[in-house]
Amino acid sequence: MLYFAYGSNMCTGRLRRRVPSAKFVSIAKLAGHSFRFHKRSTDGSGKGDAFATGNILDVVWGVIFELDEGQKSTLDEAEGLGAGYEEKAASVLDESGQEHDVVLYVADTNSIDNTLRPYSWYKRFVIDGARQHKLPREYADLVAAMPDLEDLDPGRDQRNRSIAC
Repeated sequence: MLYFAYGSNMCTGRLRRRVPSAKFVSIAKLAGHSFRFHKRSTDGSGKGDAFATGNILDVVWGVIFELDEGQKSTLDEAEGLGAGYEEKAASVLDESGQEHDVVLYVADTNSIDNTLRPYSWYKRFVIDGARQHKLPREYADLVAAMPDLEDLDPGRDQRNRSIAC
């Protein structure tokens, strides 16, 4: 199956800890969506969302990974499917303009809070993943400029900072 990672799972090291079968296919863009850190997390921070705007000029860049279908339930659990995130089927365009049918996770409307900020370690996964896969520099810079906050749980912060892309 093809999975479109646009948030912290763009960091290959993080994704492969969750789904070892993940194989890079291509970078791609999802039109009509805007990247936001407004999905309410159980840790009190904001997580990434590909928010549907309907404006074709809005684009979320991400990475297409091929996953072993048997590991999808593990990814569903890690992503919080049914507990803040919903699964969405979409069509994305790779750099050559080829269309790919993918699955991604988006925030359900009851889990959106525009006052939230991501923890800096979480935002690092997104930025490092974008740079790892050579997404457009302007896009990575846009995400890097979004406000974040420090995690007050030093153990969680250290555990996540120890994961390399």
